[in-house]
Amino acid sequence: MTFLFEGSKWLLVAEGFYLLLILAVLARVVLDTRSVAKTLAYILLVVFVPLLGMIFYFSFGINYRKRKIYSKKLKVDDSFKADFQARIRSYREMIRKLDSPLLRENKPLITLLSHLGVGGSHVLENTEVRLLQNGENFFPLLIEEMWKARNHIHIQSYIYDDDEIGNKLKEVMIAKAKEGVEVRLIYDDFGSMQIRRTLVKELIANGVQAFPFNRIRIIQLANRLNYRNHRKIAVIDGTTSFVGGINVSDKYINGEGKLYWRDTHLMIRGFSSMTLQQIFLADWNFCAKDTISVNRRYFPLEESVPHPDPKLVQVTASGPDSDRPNILYAVLQAISKARKEILITTPYYIPDSSLQEALIIAALSSVDVKLLVPAEADSFLVTLASQSYFEELLAAGVKIYLYRKGFVHAKTFVVDRQVASVGTANLDARSFDLNFEVAAFIYDQEVAGELARDFLNDLQDAEELRLADWAERPRWKIFSERVIRLFSPFM
Repeated sequence: MTFLFEGSKWLLVAEGFYLLLILAVLARVVLDTRSVAKTLAYILLVVFVPLLGMIFYFSFGINYRKRKIYSKKLKVDDSFKADFQARIRSYREMIRKLDSPLLRENKPLITLLSHLGVGGSHVLENTEVRLLQNGENFFPLLIEEMWKARNHIHIQSYIYDDDEIGNKLKEVMIAKAKEGVEVRLIYDDFGSMQIRRTLVKELIANGVQAFPFNRIRIIQLANRLNYRNHRKIAVIDGTTSFVGGINVSDKYINGEGKLYWRDTHLMIRGFSSMTLQQIFLADWNFCAKDTISVNRRYFPLEESVPHPDPKLVQVTASGPDSDRPNILYAVLQAISKARKEILITTPYYIPDSSLQEALIIAALSSVDVKLLVPAEADSFLVTLASQSYFEELLAAGVKIYLYRKGFVHAKTFVVDRQVASVGTANLDARSFDLNFEVAAFIYDQEVAGELARDFLNDLQDAEELRLADWAERPRWKIFSERVIRLFSPFM
């Protein structure tokens, strides 16, 4: 009897400890999770499947933005900082003097992204901003600019494949490194896992500096997998840069017999390349444990003569290292200012409530909202989750188009054919909260008009959804969408 009593006493102690552990985890979920939907999802998971729920939360649910685990700052040498800031101020003053109605009309968006709490990025002048469709147009120009490099080449990609184009870039990087050009490559250790033991070793052996962002280690596997660097950036000599949705892979180069891959990239010549440079070097200092400072080698701040037709661009980044979801805030602000038209292309549409409601409000306010998404994403579950949001949008008047020619991977939007954006972020919670992303906002009617024409051309290969037809889809499909939508905060 004494043995049974002692056993039951320890069982009660264990149960009490277990209950306290669950309560402590629930308290942490409430305090540490920004999204109400995610908070409720984690609470239900921990309550109904406690052990697995707690493991899942500590693996994937920790709010790294709040905890600043990934805080990485450029070391700015004191001798250059004052000159750098003074020059930037002079460029901003020069831009303020431009009699640009676009700048006046978009002041709320510009002010938002200029705020230190949302990245503190500046509108800067550029001599050229060129839209590039698909890999067959992007890669030849990138290689051409790399061959021109005299000082440095900086490349960052989420996916870098050991294939034909991956090896072409490798050969250029090695050749330029042997000429004395500084060449640096950042690759995501998860997205580019096939090059770890092959191509990367060859690059390093030939003088190219290459590091994975956030190396995957077993002891930290889940968190390392969850927070990926999704940025695609190239900067040559600090003056020419590229940003957009195209990774280093043959699948982005369309050819006969291949799945057509529709994507958009951007080439910038001018001062906005310095913002992309800063983002790259901050990531580099973090993953390479380096201490590169801001200096004239990487930030050529020569005196500038005002361009007669400047292309004004504001680059912003977001990720677990930023205080707020900067790109999400910018998208919401752009939607709110729309008066006539919003054109959005995204491969994944799994929005939070703020984005979904913003598009609904815009459509109900007589703004022509068009959304282009793939007919089928590269994941059946992601497709179902995305489609679960369609009926609400269609009922409000949003026009949804399913791309049928192949897979649309571009992440772009155009507002009133005045403001355009090209970047790396999808319209989903992962891009806004978990991944390291970057986007360029272009205040230029010519570029916005060209991107709008590209969008309308893509609609020729898309099927428009009709509310009446969509409402008649099978019951099993509606039920599946609703079930998968419950897990959308984790996708």
